[in-house]
Amino acid sequence: MQPAVPLLTLASVSPRRRELLMQIGVPHVVSAADLDETLQAGEPPADYVVRLACAKACAVRARAAALPVLAADTTVVVDGSVLGKPRDRAEGLAMLARLSGRAHQVLTAVALATGSGVAFRLSASEVRLRALTGEECIAYWESGEPRDKAGGYAIQGRGALFIEYLSGSYSGVVGLPLFETGALLAAAGLRW
Repeated sequence: MQPAVPLLTLASVSPRRRELLMQIGVPHVVSAADLDETLQAGEPPADYVVRLACAKACAVRARAAALPVLAADTTVVVDGSVLGKPRDRAEGLAMLARLSGRAHQVLTAVALATGSGVAFRLSASEVRLRALTGEECIAYWESGEPRDKAGGYAIQGRGALFIEYLSGSYSGVVGLPLFETGALLAAAGLRW
């Protein structure tokens, strides 16, 4: 069987985003975007993820313009503060303690850069973690799973054991909201 002709370039090396695109049957190639992801002073969390998703899509499109470019960015927001990927064990454990027993928001922006410009959609979900013990947080950190995840947990892995409630998009919490992605592709006239 011949491999499908790529429909787009995914501006991410995330295996989770690749799996989600494959789940809906979108053939693609990968080209990572290497950008400064620093939150700007006073930048609202939703603006932050939209800015990064659009910047990633445009950066990859500028150097590889043969295909439309899809990019996404995800962040966790609690008490108005952005929780990105933990830098180290201490920060990872502090994030888990902060999220323990309470709700937070997961924002994922997805952007599509084409010859006509860039369009985006934003997914907002509410997630509540059950109360976690210190021992659970340490064991989870030591598993290695939370080290490169926004908010320091992965809903698609062992972190699912901590999720008490989810309202919104499961795929958005994983890192690529499929409803919003499909809407962007359809609006751009892309069919697969």
